[in-house]
Amino acid sequence: MHICVFCSSSQRIDRRYLELADAVGTELARRGHTLVSGGAIVSCMGAVASAVRRGGGRTIGVIPQLLVDVEVADEDSDELIVTDGMRERKAIMDARSDAFLVLPGGIGTLEELFEIWTTRVLGAHDRPLVLLDPWGIYEPLRALVQGMYDEGFTRANVFDAISWTTTVGEAFEYLERPGRLLTPTPGEVGEAAP
Repeated sequence: MHICVFCSSSQRIDRRYLELADAVGTELARRGHTLVSGGAIVSCMGAVASAVRRGGGRTIGVIPQLLVDVEVADEDSDELIVTDGMRERKAIMDARSDAFLVLPGGIGTLEELFEIWTTRVLGAHDRPLVLLDPWGIYEPLRALVQGMYDEGFTRANVFDAISWTTTVGEAFEYLERPGRLLTPTPGEVGEAAP
């Protein structure tokens, strides 16, 4: 599988996020998958890619020209694609991916998550979308979307379109078995969330 990993390129984050990214890359390579990433060598993005290559896996990086100097392009990628802009970057990452894994990140990561999540809810694709959140950074987002659902702003399948996980092994289980979702039905999410 070609697995797209959305994650942080911030260099101000706690070391545990880098260790998580390294563990994801190690497991991705161990399972024989190819990484599709944002093409930077810094922070979590770089940690995932480096771990994949260290494990003998293949990496595809997609980075817009405007970020080549800012984020430092991953020149060691097996395939590095430099795009004219962010929209082209996301379109290529989407087209090259069989599944999507979201790690803790900032607003760029959220933007990528929402685009893939929305298109899955709308039925534009049925590829697995898995969120890996060991420390609960996305719990407020889950509660927000639950509130939107309760108020009638989201479709009933909003939580069926994404699997929320807390361990690397669990995340890969759902990436590799797209028919199995971890998330409770919308009415149960409020009770299930910590």
